[in-house]
Amino acid sequence: MAGGFSTGDIVLATLRGRLQCIRVAVTETQARRNAVQPQSAVNAPRIPGDLEAAITRSQNYLLGEQKPEGYWIGELIVDTTIVSDSLAYHHWNRKVDPVWQRKAVNHLLEHQLPDGGWNIYHGGPAEVNATVKAYLALKLAGIPATDPRMLRARAMARALGGVPRMNTFSKLYLALLGLFPWNYVPTIPCEVILIGKWFHVNFWEMSSWSRSMLVPLAIINHFKPTRKLPNSINLDELFPEGYHERDLAMPRDPQTFTWRNFFLWLDKLHKFAELWVAGGIHPFRKRALKKCENWMLERFEGSNGLAAIFPSILNSIIALKALGYPDDHPQIKRAERELKHLEHETETTLRIEPCLSPVWDTAIVAICLAESGVPPGHPAMKKAADWLMAKEIRFRGDWQYKNPVNVEPSGWVFEFDNKWNPDVDDTAMVLLALRKIPTDDLRKRDECFQRGLKWMLTFQCKDGGWAAFDKDCTKGILEKVPFADHNAMLDPECADITARILELVGYEGISLDDPQVKKALQFLRDEQEEDGSWYGRWGVNFIYGTWQVLRGMRALGLNMNEPWLIKARDWLESVQHEEDGGWGERCNTYDDPVVKGQGPSTASQTAWAVMGLCAFDDPHRPSLQRGIQYLIDTQNADGSWTEHETTGTGFPRVYYLKYDMYRNSWPLLAMATYRNLLTRTPQGQAPVTPGRGDLARAV
Repeated sequence: MAGGFSTGDIVLATLRGRLQCIRVAVTETQARRNAVQPQSAVNAPRIPGDLEAAITRSQNYLLGEQKPEGYWIGELIVDTTIVSDSLAYHHWNRKVDPVWQRKAVNHLLEHQLPDGGWNIYHGGPAEVNATVKAYLALKLAGIPATDPRMLRARAMARALGGVPRMNTFSKLYLALLGLFPWNYVPTIPCEVILIGKWFHVNFWEMSSWSRSMLVPLAIINHFKPTRKLPNSINLDELFPEGYHERDLAMPRDPQTFTWRNFFLWLDKLHKFAELWVAGGIHPFRKRALKKCENWMLERFEGSNGLAAIFPSILNSIIALKALGYPDDHPQIKRAERELKHLEHETETTLRIEPCLSPVWDTAIVAICLAESGVPPGHPAMKKAADWLMAKEIRFRGDWQYKNPVNVEPSGWVFEFDNKWNPDVDDTAMVLLALRKIPTDDLRKRDECFQRGLKWMLTFQCKDGGWAAFDKDCTKGILEKVPFADHNAMLDPECADITARILELVGYEGISLDDPQVKKALQFLRDEQEEDGSWYGRWGVNFIYGTWQVLRGMRALGLNMNEPWLIKARDWLESVQHEEDGGWGERCNTYDDPVVKGQGPSTASQTAWAVMGLCAFDDPHRPSLQRGIQYLIDTQNADGSWTEHETTGTGFPRVYYLKYDMYRNSWPLLAMATYRNLLTRTPQGQAPVTPGRGDLARAV
């Protein structure tokens, strides 16, 4: 006995100490093997070991996910509507694979809510379009109407208003199967494609995704290729008030003279004229149909299907068949292959993606790895740079109609191939990546970067912001047309994309006195919410918008102690979860901003909030430290994070996306941003920034 300890205790303690030394040595060796840059700054504060370990695990995980060609891609997880649409299409096409159908049924039943309905985002309530579509798909697949799951679905569909409350595109698909009268489907006239830019409301004033959906739908609307279902299958039980006109017709505004009522009157005029096409009341119909067909076929080239998105590809197949193209026509086969590429089929179930996201995911992951210290010479980074540069689009696509400036074509898209529609958001993210990742051909990289930057900057809208695809695509009158109820007719400028572009130009050293920068800053000031937050158009939601603005302002070199920025910081802190230190927000904030910033904590949204707080250069702020600890504590052993919530936005209130790569990429960038902030801040010394309450005194 010595001091109360036995010899065995001393030996055991010695062994434990040696084991800990071995673990530390192994960790350090592994870090060197993965070529992560060491912290070598003089007098830099000590980085917490759990933070370094979490960063290393995350790096290793993401490096292991890279495809041999050099890109990263995560699954885009969406609601059940596209599986339902696919099953209905196969029945319309009279070609149903029973094995495929069984897997589709399994997918739908797995996602049915306890109340019988189907939602459009994780944790959300039942939604009428998703519920009716799933009910129809199950009925087509032979699930008996007396099945308890069908009875619950029927009750929920009726409670939501049934078929009459569905949107225009959903009703059109029902009309193809003889389940809804064409007379009450809003007309999508082919002639709209003939209207030139000289007219205030014309084809090019619609968003790019609406154009790609509406052109084939206009062809379908003309031919009305209904194929009635066998065995007298119908949806009569989902018309709560029967087929009365007051329930089937589009609702009118209570005021007599409104644009909506005008377009509803015009819709009736179109329907009357369609009864007399042969008599010449629609003298331009034949020409318009041919132009729609050629427009569609032209945009098949250089793309993974029309616009490389599920709705447009499916619509284009139906349109070609309506035009008389045989099932074995090369264009039909080609489009069907593109649809098949979006499917994930397992032994028992299947999922369908709305599109693929390799460019977007690759740019984000490359930024995260570079910021976190993966060295410039790492082979994975070089492969990513080369792959991204190869994806630059040197083609003057449809963007030229809204932005006819004399600029060298450039830009990037979301998908593998979609040369007609390079977009501003993906281009900004790729440029943020290219400036950080290495290449053996620096001249090529620099030329590519400068082309993309100049091209992107020409898309600034009149009010100073940037939109996703087009310039000044904001004519609100288009939202009044009867078929505009999918909430996607316009492509408005938004704070999140504008701030991302300002982040990029800030890193490039563009002056705050630059006219474009000044105009963009004013746009962001005008868009700020009363509580200090910003609306997030392409991510859920106010956490996304607020983070991106704060990060952008920090990159620009603004004084982050300005009251309007402190107000945004205080809002972020006000919605941090006390119980776990994380952040979360659900898609219901698009319906009701009262619940903004509320929802289960997620890795991606916590990462966004952490990066927003990092913009204030205070690594010692308790809210920031708790957010970092949340990310460390919730990381899986393999370096990934688990996330079930939907944090991406397609069309607010209509369609949402879960980017599966978000949960594993953004947390790495957040931890790297925090670590880099620590190394810039002398140990034990915190920057002086206003705290809560200082804003009121400043004002």
